[in-house]
Parts: sequence; structure tokens; C-alpha cells
Amino acid sequence: MTLLERLIAALNAPGEIEVEDERHISGSDGHRDAAVLIPITRRAQPGVILTQRPEWLNSHPGQVAFPGGKIDDEDTDAVAAALREAEEELALPPQKVEIIGAADTYYSGSGFAIAPIVGLIPPDLDLVPAPGEVQDWFEVPLDFLLEPSNAKKRQAVWQGQNRQYYDMQWQDRRIWGVTAGIIANLVRRVEQL
Repeated sequence: MTLLERLIAALNAPGEIEVEDERHISGSDGHRDAAVLIPITRRAQPGVILTQRPEWLNSHPGQVAFPGGKIDDEDTDAVAAALREAEEELALPPQKVEIIGAADTYYSGSGFAIAPIVGLIPPDLDLVPAPGEVQDWFEVPLDFLLEPSNAKKRQAVWQGQNRQYYDMQWQDRRIWGVTAGIIANLVRRVEQL
């Protein structure tokens, strides 16, 4: 079974896994609904598209993220929100995405309940970053992201609280925080098979 086949099986496997998230920072109530798309390229060696946020943004400047954002009233569900955000941020046509499942909801320290939606996309799409939201985009090999040893668990004090988070370095890109946490939960789900 390939890694992609294992991921698809894991997303569709029944049962709970013990997820890691940031509820201990933000509390368990009052999270706003959000969704991200985890776009996986259909290649012999699949990759995952990630974005780099502009340095000048007030919220999470310069961070690496999946395309995504808040679920708006006009969105019918998390899938619709993730597809809309990916189109807004990267000009990724929704009709080019084959949804293969949803990963475990991630509760962020900033108060969001994030639904990670996983989809397959054709390789080499002409993705165009939206200047107001995305500085750049890049592709990371799926096998790198799902290799547990590539994520280091770190800790820091944030808003007066001790915070543990995952941190990954891929080439000159730092993948950490919520994005790395979502990836860590995907790894857990795949490892349970």
C-alpha cells in the first residue's frame, strides 16, 4: 500500500485518535469555525501545497499555512469553505480538487476550530498567490510531512502560558504551530492503521 493509499484509508477509518491541539491555551468553548485545504498533488511521489503568509500581516506574519480561513455564512460546510479559500488564496479551481476526506478538527490557541479537508489535485496547476494574503506557495513531499522524525516537539511561553508545538524544517521553510499540529495529527491517524 502506498503512503497516499494509507492516508486515504486512515481518513476513512472509523474510530477516534488522541489528537493534540491548543485547547489548553484557548479553553474549550467559543471556537469559531474555520477550514483549511490540504491539497495533495497527484504525482508518483505526491506533494502537499503550502502557503507562506506575507511578513506585513498583523495575524501570523510570515508563517507557513494551508490555504484556508473562517467558514463564512455563505459556505454550506467546511469543504465549501476550504475550496473557496484555496481559490481566493491560490486561484486553485474547486472543480480540480477531489475531496478524499476530512482530518481531525484542530483547536487553535487563537480560538478557531479548524476542519482540515484533504483533497487531491493535478500536478503543476498554475497557482497564483493572492497578493493580500499569500506571499508565496511551495510543495513539500508528502512522505517528508508524514515522517514522524521530521517533526520536533518544542515549547515556549506564549501569553503567559507554557505552549508545546511541533516544528519542522523543510529546505528554507519553517513549518510550525497549527500547521505542524494538523500534520502531526495526520501522522497519528496514519500510524494507527
